[in-house]
Amino acid sequence: MSEKIINIVSNSNYDSRRTTSKLIQLLLDAGYTPTTKFSDEAELTVCIGGDGSFIKAVHKNNFSDIPFVGVNTGHLGFFQEISPDHLPEFVDSYKNGHYEVEEIKALGAEVFTQKKSFILNAINEVVLRADHSKIIHCNVFINRAHLEKFSGDGLLVSTPAGSTAYNFSNNGAIIHPSINVLELTPIAPVHSIAYRSLKSSVVVPGNYVISLVPERRYASSNLLLVDGEEFSFKGLKRVNLRMSGKTIKKLTFANESYWDNVKSKFL
Repeated sequence: MSEKIINIVSNSNYDSRRTTSKLIQLLLDAGYTPTTKFSDEAELTVCIGGDGSFIKAVHKNNFSDIPFVGVNTGHLGFFQEISPDHLPEFVDSYKNGHYEVEEIKALGAEVFTQKKSFILNAINEVVLRADHSKIIHCNVFINRAHLEKFSGDGLLVSTPAGSTAYNFSNNGAIIHPSINVLELTPIAPVHSIAYRSLKSSVVVPGNYVISLVPERRYASSNLLLVDGEEFSFKGLKRVNLRMSGKTIKKLTFANESYWDNVKSKFL
């Protein structure tokens, strides 16, 4: 009989380490082989920590096909559905197949500089802004049609899964993960006689391409934030954003867990 391996990825805080120890024992008792060293042969990856730990685990393991599930020992924990107090119920539900698998689509950012191009992927969002807290001036295109010349702190493009993260903090709308769309949200837009930037979010179909083209003076003084990780580029010409071919699988254990999450985290 093959091993039933389960990966456990945890941050280093005390609650997470204690939760990891408890979960390892529960999994051993249930006949599983838990490992804190990521195995490609595992059937599940459990992320212990906050949403940051969950997203780091996804990126570190290159958007693995192995399903993920989160145990929340952080603050908000929107991706982290399971409470540390409910670990026995989680193990029992998983063992008996009482769960659903939700597929979360990633956002792809195709970055063009004067010398090269490459693709970065995000679960939550990609943000373009100027470095050193300057105002950025950027032309925005949707499927090559010019929408606006934006001026402000930055532009944020989020997935539905990421709509409850940085996007929501910038007054963006909450979008259910089942809807295949992108949300373009301005960050501190400048709206005056000199600058005419949209002040609200724009939602576009997921098969559309949003193109951000910074003015030349910002070509080498920009920051691209991909799920919170900062990248800077010399000679940035354009960033094309569209739904990526990459996905992750996430376990859920309640029919209306998404709305329960929205209510419990924000209301």
